[in-house]
Amino acid sequence: MTSLTVSTQDTADGAPAEADLPSFDTVRAAAARLEGVAVRTPLLEAPLLNERLGCRLLVKPECLQRTGSFKYRGAYNKISALPDAVRKNGVVAYSSGNHAQGVAAAAQVLGIAATIVMPADAPAIKMANTKGYGATVVTYDRYTEDRAMIAETIAEERNATIVKPYDDPFIVGGQGTVGLEIAQQAAELGVTPDAVLVCCGGGGLVSGTALALTHEIPGIPVYAVEPEDFDDTKRSFETGRRESVDPNARSICDALLSERPGRITFALNRKLLAGVVTVSDEEVRRAMRTAFTDLKVVAEPGGSVALAAVLEGRIDIKDKTIVAVISGGNVDPALFAEALAS
Repeated sequence: MTSLTVSTQDTADGAPAEADLPSFDTVRAAAARLEGVAVRTPLLEAPLLNERLGCRLLVKPECLQRTGSFKYRGAYNKISALPDAVRKNGVVAYSSGNHAQGVAAAAQVLGIAATIVMPADAPAIKMANTKGYGATVVTYDRYTEDRAMIAETIAEERNATIVKPYDDPFIVGGQGTVGLEIAQQAAELGVTPDAVLVCCGGGGLVSGTALALTHEIPGIPVYAVEPEDFDDTKRSFETGRRESVDPNARSICDALLSERPGRITFALNRKLLAGVVTVSDEEVRRAMRTAFTDLKVVAEPGGSVALAAVLEGRIDIKDKTIVAVISGGNVDPALFAEALAS
């Protein structure tokens, strides 16, 4: 596994101490909170696809999770763990859509108010669903305004709690239940995966998944997958400090457009991951088509990057058992139709 030395710049930037990082116990506690609340999504496979690829591919479809993405896991874990006196004041989050829906739905289940700061150009389906779960939506320009600052102002005014999208131990722990389920389900199938690929935006899902998997299956290679122009985690691995995305970068993978890896998530990922690979938007479109035609699931662009990395041979898959996580399925119909037709 890759292990990088903390650079002076990263330490000055506030790299967390080892004792402050979430552990496997964090994931285990999250699993207890989520039992009976989150969907235990299956591992899917398609024999004809396996034959074409020359491997056994098992796909974890978090597009079948509540709200259509893995984000519900972390959001519910975080909010349900708040003391009653704190939780009653409501929550505030900032998100391009999937975290927004996860927080809104978890808040609705727990009977509290939620305000979500969303980019004005967020996919319409994600914005509509967020409002549908009862949340108040405040929009901003993702290229000129600071979403975190807007959220902090709202939270201060209302004495509400900010639910971060990834850089929080409770969020990482909740997302880590994906990895815990993969380990359990692989064991039920009688197989040991040779590698697991997970999408990476801010790094919450892949860090939590790696935290669980490396505990349950020591030595298993876990790879992060990013859009090629949003390769901040890949470049951070190369330099040893958290790198930022070029402000001019663009991608159809709206769920993975974080500006920089999180402090907590990067600290975990640099210890736990075997590597980071990237895929192009066109490769993502092909993966969306494959998910639909071979696996019969609807995958959004950001949710398809891990599958794309397998299909495009970013790691060695021949004669191996590979797991890829489809992290979400909240895609506007027009974009989905375009991907299927291209």
